Amino acid sequence: MRPGLLHPGGDDGCPKGSLWGIPGAGCGLGGGMERKIRVLIAKPGLDGHDRGAKVVARALRDAGMEVVYTGLRQTPEMIVSAAIQEDVDAIGLSILSGAHMHYFREVKRLLEEQGASDILLFGGGIIPDEDVPKLQALGVAAVFGPGTLTQAIVDFLKEAVPRRWEAQEAG
Repeated sequence: MRPGLLHPGGDDGCPKGSLWGIPGAGCGLGGGMERKIRVLIAKPGLDGHDRGAKVVARALRDAGMEVVYTGLRQTPEMIVSAAIQEDVDAIGLSILSGAHMHYFREVKRLLEEQGASDILLFGGGIIPDEDVPKLQALGVAAVFGPGTLTQAIVDFLKEAVPRRWEAQEAG
């Protein structure tokens, strides 16, 4: 089989669809490489405080994840468009403005409209405890408040994203 072709699967232990003969790309001559979790971190709205989002983005990167940070003042449309273009596994919203219900609802709606409702949606910031069950009912997978250890976010994604991958493969 020529390098760069998709492997048909078989007795050599290479899964069907892995790249053949590309170093670090899957199987064959180059050996295997673990699939990386891809996360988009976004700051929706006019809130200009992004320190927390940057701390989380760096922690996820340091944990071996690929991170796309969209920067400040993103619209829900911009966030969902970037998430689809970047083929991310999860979107993390950082919201300090009090508009969390609106932004989570809007991002979730747009993901569903675009056929990307399997992208995990999580977030954090200044979110009242009484709103967490409402966000979970909308489909927000996790909400992290002030003082949350970044390792808790890393652990959440390392557990939740592989379940997403399994569902995609089964689906």
